[in-house]
Amino acid sequence: MLPALRRLLLPVLGLSLVSPAFAGLAEPSATLIDAWWSHVAAISGDDMEGRLTGSPGYDKAAAYVVAQFEAMELKPAGVNGFYQPLDLVEQRFDLDASSAMLRSVSGDVPLSVPGDIYFRGGYPMPATVDAPMVFAGYGLSIPEAGHDDFKGLDVRGKVVVVLSGGPSTISGALKSDARADRAGMLARMGAIGVIALSTPKQVEIRWDRQVGIARGSSMYLADDGLRDVATPFMAATFDPAKAEVLFAGSGHSFAELSALSDAAQPLPTFALPARFAAKIVAASKPVRSANIIARLPGSDAKLAAENVVLSAHLDGLGVGEPIKGDRIYNGTFDNAIGVASVIEAARTLSKKGQKRPKRSILFTIVTAEEKGLLGSRYFAQRPTVPAASLVADINFDMPLPIFAFTSVTPLGYDQSSLGNDARAVADAMGLGIAPDPLPDRNAFIRSDQYSFIRQGIPSLFLKYGFKVGTPEAETEKAWRANIYHSPQDDLNQPVLKAEGVKMTDYFTALALRVANAPARPKWNDDSYFRRFAEQ
Repeated sequence: MLPALRRLLLPVLGLSLVSPAFAGLAEPSATLIDAWWSHVAAISGDDMEGRLTGSPGYDKAAAYVVAQFEAMELKPAGVNGFYQPLDLVEQRFDLDASSAMLRSVSGDVPLSVPGDIYFRGGYPMPATVDAPMVFAGYGLSIPEAGHDDFKGLDVRGKVVVVLSGGPSTISGALKSDARADRAGMLARMGAIGVIALSTPKQVEIRWDRQVGIARGSSMYLADDGLRDVATPFMAATFDPAKAEVLFAGSGHSFAELSALSDAAQPLPTFALPARFAAKIVAASKPVRSANIIARLPGSDAKLAAENVVLSAHLDGLGVGEPIKGDRIYNGTFDNAIGVASVIEAARTLSKKGQKRPKRSILFTIVTAEEKGLLGSRYFAQRPTVPAASLVADINFDMPLPIFAFTSVTPLGYDQSSLGNDARAVADAMGLGIAPDPLPDRNAFIRSDQYSFIRQGIPSLFLKYGFKVGTPEAETEKAWRANIYHSPQDDLNQPVLKAEGVKMTDYFTALALRVANAPARPKWNDDSYFRRFAEQ
């Protein structure tokens, strides 16, 4: 262990960290690398068939994780042993049988489904739509920041078109949270649907790959009391390359609006001349899946009643549209690596012969993240331990060991006291803290930590740090453009295994510090997300 890390952690933790995993940025041993990678290989092998929620492949991967926890003699903390079952509804859209068009006084303009537009959403959709359209800018309503794209805009009975991005004067955290419940908010305002647009520069996944993913299933929780949108509501995504047609005759162009968004400038809002009409063909069926929860009981007579959650999602995209002849979406980086890191953190923290952390730790492997954070939402709202005992969540999703681990981006570090812990451990390990380089990507609401945040629980989402304009940024961008959510996210892609283990070391050390701190984490007084704890 690095002397600085020992000085920082041991007096606070009261724990002898004998594992070489806590050697700061020193190279981890081959044994540690092999152990970590063995989990990655097992979870994302072809025999797991992409781990689609509710599939035999997911169940097989879940059994592997449970076997690891059993071998460590962790306590089952689910409903049925380590498992917390949940019921969902799978919805699959027949894009080829669906149709759409724009209707105006100058004539109808047929739209290709899915060439120009596709339908996809985590809630029931109407079978038909025929309604006027309005453009609602970024589609953000943030009274705290003095911004409301819906002020003076009548959306009742209309399809609302929104563009990616947001004003530079508003923090990424606020913009992300405002987008999270946009469909629910619009439904409550009386809108009947939303069409989402991205500017060409802000596109993460090429259109052809988006269409392939859209042919897969979407899901929602069977219990409508746990859903943001309980009534039918249309959600569609439009190809940026074809988007000018939506603004014909409006006095505005998509190119003009995209330039404003790319510059993070305010956008106008206005009625669109055409009506949007569509026939949406979909079939649904019930699905059952399960979260996996294991508990390491704490050592302190008082603090052991509190639980620190370490989370990662096990599910993937399953078997889908072939790309380069491969149909299995293995999800090696997204998120077999995250699950492997939680397993190895559990192994280190539960090692025999050392004092356990003061607080208990819940190793929470969730399902249906790819379907809208459904597994974590279910657990956060119906936890298998007392809700008040959940003091923090540290989430690990899609770490990218494709460049050196020299800095970390703990998303949410500026929102709660967990940020002090994240920085202290980073400093001790010789790591930098990198702010979110792309706040308009909405990463802080796009993984399972957000389910805990909405229940008022301080949370962090750990990412490899990088800065815009660097080689690391270009590497990350290329991975997202070419591999993210594709069958090429498999065991054959380039990976820096040692860097992945270093990130796991950081994750584990951070969990230890939080579990042993005298006081439970709390939101900063000026945090936007503090509101959830006060509800």
